[in-house]
Amino acid sequence: MRSPLRALGLLLVAVLAACDAAPERLAVDWEIFGGQLVDGTGAPPRPGTLWLKDGRILAVTEPGLQPFTAAQRFDATGRVVTPGFIDPHSHGDPEATPAFENFTAMGVTTITLGQDGSSAEVADLAPYRARLEALPLGPNLALFVGHGTLRTLAGVDRDPNPSAEALARMQRLLDAALDHTFGLSSGLEYNPGLWAPERELLALAEVVGRRDRVIMSHLRSEDDDQLFAALDELFAQGRRARVHVAHLKSVYGQGVARGDAILDKLTAAQRAGVRLSADVYPYSASYTGLALLFPAWAKTREQFTEARETRSEELAAYLRARVLARNGPEATLLGSAPYAGLTLAELAERLEKPFERVLIEDLGPQGGSAAYFIMNEDLQRRFIQDPRIAISSDGSPTGFHPRGHGTFAKIIEQYVQAEGALTLPEAVRQMTTLPAALLGIADRGQLAPGLAADVLVFDPAAVRARATYENPQQLAEGFEAVWVNGVLLRRDGAFTGAAGGRVLRPGP
Repeated sequence: MRSPLRALGLLLVAVLAACDAAPERLAVDWEIFGGQLVDGTGAPPRPGTLWLKDGRILAVTEPGLQPFTAAQRFDATGRVVTPGFIDPHSHGDPEATPAFENFTAMGVTTITLGQDGSSAEVADLAPYRARLEALPLGPNLALFVGHGTLRTLAGVDRDPNPSAEALARMQRLLDAALDHTFGLSSGLEYNPGLWAPERELLALAEVVGRRDRVIMSHLRSEDDDQLFAALDELFAQGRRARVHVAHLKSVYGQGVARGDAILDKLTAAQRAGVRLSADVYPYSASYTGLALLFPAWAKTREQFTEARETRSEELAAYLRARVLARNGPEATLLGSAPYAGLTLAELAERLEKPFERVLIEDLGPQGGSAAYFIMNEDLQRRFIQDPRIAISSDGSPTGFHPRGHGTFAKIIEQYVQAEGALTLPEAVRQMTTLPAALLGIADRGQLAPGLAADVLVFDPAAVRARATYENPQQLAEGFEAVWVNGVLLRRDGAFTGAAGGRVLRPGP
């Protein structure tokens, strides 16, 4: 889809450059000049000027050419100019926080919603989409439909053996939702997705494949000893549709060699014909609800109430073993009021009871969320350095984890500037054209004529991820200017108050 648009833009530049002496030049909205263009393809930086008109990149010219008259000019001298970053796995409520300032402050101009199997619980997404389109959005939104949500809407809920009629209902709901969404998300470690049998997942994959969308999956398990089996389950779906491993990680896995073994597993699947992609975030702690710690028979409120009354000692033993296997209560940092900022160990000491009794008596599976320090940094770095793997945040405006405010800044500050683990062009590619390709977004992610004018200007040496585990909701610094669809949202590191985001439409 890009080639005709790009060719048209280049032809237009050539014609206008040849007619430079013409008395009148085409009026455009923005001229961004003086910077080094890092275009998203992985190519080295090069000098050039961007010309923006009507929310698109009209042209990219050599420095000094003036084929257009710009209403506004931006001097990017001494900085780089890149496409806006695309976050392939993110969270939030656009009706509560439409500006999503945490994302735009770290250079993200497109986010994805409806992840981990949970999306808006409506059978007809058209009215919901129209409601979102009326909001003053900061970044663009790319929507997914949740597998767990489909189970709820179809009346399947926690049924481990849905009937043929129920599966047909889910397929019809999915097909209708794919008119508005970029794919299906699954959260097979969460209710109700954890009850899905293989035949259900394969039946839904048929629909996704027929529409050329992607299945973005939070795997059934991310524990190192179960990871390969969980990947195999996804790869089976990958024989029917494009599949994606959300926030690739190995809980308990250690070292570069283990990272290489996991990457070899992905390579073997790709060579076998599985159309596969993945993303990763640059932190050693995950973040999700406390229900993750509870067994399948005690995750919902109803199940938990029954288990607490009839299987209390069994539940306590399970929780104790589960938490200890996950590096102990010191490695669980609570992220919800009234205990946000305390580890499970600190709360247990404060309440003077064993941590497993705290989970049963004071928190429960719906008692909030927590950060879990269960990943090995060397192993995760190996994933980040793999050119096939996109960068994601898995973050939100409200989560008590620094990834929601710091991920993309941290990639540049730490992995590009401090460590040199990635070059700037490669890091930008993993945050722009790579996620655009895996999501199927054809008109964003690159500085090229005809594409959407989602553009950043920044000095890489000035980028800072200020969010920490103690203070996770601090905005990133260093992204001097951010345009979304040609609208300037940030200038000199401050928000302009404008809104430029759109609800993106998938392909046919």
